[in-house]
Amino acid sequence: MTGVLRPEFDAELKAGLAVVGGMFPPTITPDLIPFMRTSYASQPIDELLEQRGIDRQDVVVPGHLGDPIEVSVLRSRQAVGPRPCVLYAHSGGLMFGDRFSGLDLVLDWVDQLGVVMVTVEYRLAPEHPDPFPREDMYAALRWTAEHADELGLRADRLLVAGASAGGGLAAGLALAARDRGGPPLCGQVLDYPMLDDRGTTPSTGQFDGVGVWDRVSNETGWDALLGPARGGPDVSPYAAPARARDLAGLPPAFIDVGAAEIFRDEAIAYADALWRAGGDAELHVWSGAFHACDIFAPHTVVGQSMIAARDAWVAKVLGD
Repeated sequence: MTGVLRPEFDAELKAGLAVVGGMFPPTITPDLIPFMRTSYASQPIDELLEQRGIDRQDVVVPGHLGDPIEVSVLRSRQAVGPRPCVLYAHSGGLMFGDRFSGLDLVLDWVDQLGVVMVTVEYRLAPEHPDPFPREDMYAALRWTAEHADELGLRADRLLVAGASAGGGLAAGLALAARDRGGPPLCGQVLDYPMLDDRGTTPSTGQFDGVGVWDRVSNETGWDALLGPARGGPDVSPYAAPARARDLAGLPPAFIDVGAAEIFRDEAIAYADALWRAGGDAELHVWSGAFHACDIFAPHTVVGQSMIAARDAWVAKVLGD
């Protein structure tokens, strides 16, 4: 796409884009879904958890329609007493990834903040279209709240979090929990969230074939989830939270996004809608940042700044 005006990538981040492209091409079409499920699969995590003194418990729980799904409960060996809990939804465009994808970025919450993390193997599109991913997540949220005592959780410190597609799922969870009468949430972390299936924002049109997760990739993901309903009038706000008309009564939100990615404008609009509804949102728009650069380039100044700001907000919200 030539002649399009768009923000420049941060120089340090731009240097790493060629490496990123080998595992995560800028444009993902349906024929690349099998490749992405291999290239974006998480690495074995047991050694990392052992190094950080984190115990892992895998549990099969009822998902959407009562079907079995797997969650992993992560807890620091140093944690004592009832602990705050984060229910985590992984990234991957709703089509790939697993419950450990990108998890290394938030393990500080477990071993430094004493959080118990529940990360969910929600089912993926297109084999499991809407409402499977979001309802699997909501079922996991209910299971977590209902088993808070045996898991050693504080019922007043339950937070939902996710990155990219997982950020959209986390936002949808907050809406569903409000509308369905619980479980009560103390916060929502929405990292560069995938919120709007309509693809009409200026930032969506600025990125074709560049960066990570361009316009075509986004259409591939939403098509996999929604099929012919994408962009039409009948899409649930629990699937595409940008469609929600009422954002009142939602828990405080942390929203971050890159200035050089397609989700920039919908993330900003969602924060603005929360404020206009009387809600609390902390918004960070990172100059020069491409989508998920903290996952792909966590060593960079921008990546480190993103992680630090997010960790500080979580510590504040989950603290006594």
